[in-house]
Amino acid sequence: MLPNIIRDLKKYSAFRILKEIKESMTESRKEWMLYLFSKAGQQNNNNKNFQFWRQDNHPIALDPYLDMFDERINYLHNNPVEAGIVANAADYLYSSAIDYEEGKGLIEIDLLIS
Repeated sequence: MLPNIIRDLKKYSAFRILKEIKESMTESRKEWMLYLFSKAGQQNNNNKNFQFWRQDNHPIALDPYLDMFDERINYLHNNPVEAGIVANAADYLYSSAIDYEEGKGLIEIDLLIS
C-alpha cells in the first residue's frame, strides 16, 4: 500500500511541477531544467520523456515528538538555498516554503504541522 501511495504522489507532483516549469513565462532556467529532466528520463526505460524523482524509495517514519518532521521539512525547503539558487527558501518558486510562511505557492497544499 505505501509503495502505491509514494508512486502516485511522485507521479502527480512531477506532472504538476513539470507543467508549471513548461508553462512559466518568467523561469529563466526553464530550458536547462527541462533538458536535465529529459536527459535523466532517456537513461531510464521506465519513463517516456522526463524523470523528476529518483526511482528508489526509502520511507522514514516521521515522529512529530522527536522533531523529525520539522527537520525533514526544513531540509527540503533549504535545498534551493544550499544550492545557491535563492537566498531565502520561500523565494524558490517551486517550493512549499512560502506556504509555511503564510504565503501562497503555485500549488495548493495542506500544511503538515507537528
